[in-house]
Amino acid sequence: MKRSLEKYIQKDLKRKIILMTGPRLAGKTTLAKMLSPHFDYFNYDSAEHRLSLLEKSWDRSRDIVIFDELHKMKNWKSWIKGIYDTEGIPPDLVVTGSAKLDTYKKVGDSLAGRFFEFRLHPLDLKEIKGVLGPDKLDVKLNRLLKIGGFPEPYLENDETFYNRWKRSHLDIILKQDLIDLENIHQITSIETLIQLLRKKIGSPISYRSLAEDLQCSDKTIKRWLTILESLYVVFKVTPFHRNISRSILKSPKYYFYDTGQIPDDPGMKLENLVACALIKEMHFREDCLGEKWNIYYVKNKDGREIDFLLTKSEKPVLMLEVKWGGDERSPNFTFFDKYVSGARKIQIVKELKREKTYPDGTEIRLAQNWLSEMRLEK
Repeated sequence: MKRSLEKYIQKDLKRKIILMTGPRLAGKTTLAKMLSPHFDYFNYDSAEHRLSLLEKSWDRSRDIVIFDELHKMKNWKSWIKGIYDTEGIPPDLVVTGSAKLDTYKKVGDSLAGRFFEFRLHPLDLKEIKGVLGPDKLDVKLNRLLKIGGFPEPYLENDETFYNRWKRSHLDIILKQDLIDLENIHQITSIETLIQLLRKKIGSPISYRSLAEDLQCSDKTIKRWLTILESLYVVFKVTPFHRNISRSILKSPKYYFYDTGQIPDDPGMKLENLVACALIKEMHFREDCLGEKWNIYYVKNKDGREIDFLLTKSEKPVLMLEVKWGGDERSPNFTFFDKYVSGARKIQIVKELKREKTYPDGTEIRLAQNWLSEMRLEK
């Protein structure tokens, strides 16, 4: 399955070290091996491979050398920097990891000016349309809502297979990746935190409330959430507060990279899926095009809310509201428009009879149509 990032990575291979991160089992190693059939591969989790890395004994006649989970090596940045500075390219150097590469406190020397980073996400409807074609987008969207976008279970299209897969997927993260970062005795509490977050999709979370539930401190909750973000289990959306009076300043929302993990609430699943698509598109535009994007939600203390607000170079670009059904536009677009004037106003709806627009520019769009195109700007 050809991934949409491939052509951008191919363009940069001869220029810089490629750092590829993203959720575990999103397809990073597969994509790295697809860049050329002539590669040498090393996984730092393998004792045999670690010895080869220590000796720097790989096949330099290959097109690409792939270093998987290299961030677990002490001073890995200094190590790869030394190779790049003394030997250069070729062979092309690709480093992949299922955690953000600054997570492990073994950063060593700086790689500034020597790398380009790409974040590989699970599949979304835009990428699926590009690979599998534009037919039956509603069916493809329903599969995403039920099974999520990780390539193996999505392509397998078997709910029983997915239920078994997601259990082992989370277990690998908790028992292998997390153990390198946190005390093993706290893993059970972090697992409980994940269960609590699943029930709060679309709602601002309270660190204090979570701390009370888990009988720990607010500081501990924040540290655990930072770790879960670093391991690509969840991502955070913070409130936008510039120029908005009576705003909620501190309470973030959290969404899961795997939409299939969300309870069987169609509205929550759809909002999580949209959040995943937006963060993926933003990361693509940052990593491949050099643009600067941020994602927020908008809510004031009177309860008025817009699900997502996207900014480009700090300028509001898009207000997006997510609805499962109905064709009435949210009145909150008009209320918040004075604070974020100039931003597009789009409401995407899963069950919609017909698309329409309004004189003030508000658009009501069918979810599968808009998500398969993902046009953030006018």
